[in-house]
Amino acid sequence: MSQYLRTKLLEVQRYYPDWEIKTIGIDKDHIHLYIVIPPKYALNQVVETIKKNTSRHLRKKFRFLNKVYWDNGGIWSRGYFVSTVGINEEVIRKYVEMQSKEETGQAEFKL
Repeated sequence: MSQYLRTKLLEVQRYYPDWEIKTIGIDKDHIHLYIVIPPKYALNQVVETIKKNTSRHLRKKFRFLNKVYWDNGGIWSRGYFVSTVGINEEVIRKYVEMQSKEETGQAEFKL
């Protein structure tokens, strides 16, 4: 499922070529994206577009999700976190790449 999700996330760039997904980190219950978007887009619009499109495709490909999320409330939670300043690009990229190991205590990551 995670590989399919990764593919669908990257497909978003086909429709929004000025969105640049640099790194994708997928864990068992959430994802981290390192994405560069032009300032003409509202952040909530970008997040909503990504969530709607990936949710639709995941439900279509993995039908059991329709039973798990039976109320059409969505696969994704309402919330999201965005950081736009204060951390350099290399630190962000390393965090996203290592996030699943970091959260399970398998990797040592220093800022």
